[in-house]
Amino acid sequence: MAERPNEQAPDQSRRSFLKYTGTAIGGAVVGGVIGSAVSGGFKKSAGEPSPSPSSSAAPQAQGPSDFNQAPMFFNQQQLQIAEAAAERIFPKDDKYPGATDLAVAFYIDHQLASPWGVNARTYRMGPFVKGEATQGDYQSIERHELITMGLNTLEETSKTKHSKSFTELAPEEQDAILTSMEKGEINVVNGITGKTFFNLFRVLVMEGVYSDPLYGGNKNMAGWKMRKYPGNQMSYTNVVDKDAFVAMEPRSLHDHFVH
Repeated sequence: MAERPNEQAPDQSRRSFLKYTGTAIGGAVVGGVIGSAVSGGFKKSAGEPSPSPSSSAAPQAQGPSDFNQAPMFFNQQQLQIAEAAAERIFPKDDKYPGATDLAVAFYIDHQLASPWGVNARTYRMGPFVKGEATQGDYQSIERHELITMGLNTLEETSKTKHSKSFTELAPEEQDAILTSMEKGEINVVNGITGKTFFNLFRVLVMEGVYSDPLYGGNKNMAGWKMRKYPGNQMSYTNVVDKDAFVAMEPRSLHDHFVH
């Protein structure tokens, strides 16, 4: 009679599989506390010190990235020219930050990358004729084209007059070119004067200084802090009945989304 195999003998291959996959304890996580127990990680003598984790193996903690401080439309040269021009329109002083510190160029960049930059909700049918001074501008080109062409004109004018990039000019030289643009003495393209560019660019600069930081400018709400503006508070019920001015720490829309 042939000898029957021992039914109590362990199935080594199956046990090994369960051991290293964690299935034996109903999980698929191996390497933590459970995984160590399954693989014999607790087999050590009493009083044996646990090895301290290597500092080189631990991932380095990094601060949160500020994705608002990234260009979405401009190339690097355009961003730098926009930053330099914005700083001359809203320069820093001994007490308050200027357009550069407030990240105004990023606000402008983000606006041009948005539907606003392509005049998405603007009537775009011709004829495109020059209107009266009281009628405002009605251009055949889109806003992002006007701004980028205006920045290119700043650069070309700078190189023609000073053989240097606009970003390399002294502040008074930058002011002189911007003043010529503001007066309409420099054309941008197809009869569109620098005044048209300057007027729109200046509006964008001021928006970048004072808009909610959610949109890319007014970094750290410093523009609001200059004016003691409270920003987007959830409620004013605790101060509405006070006669004296109440200074409040400003809040961004971003604060409400996160918290």
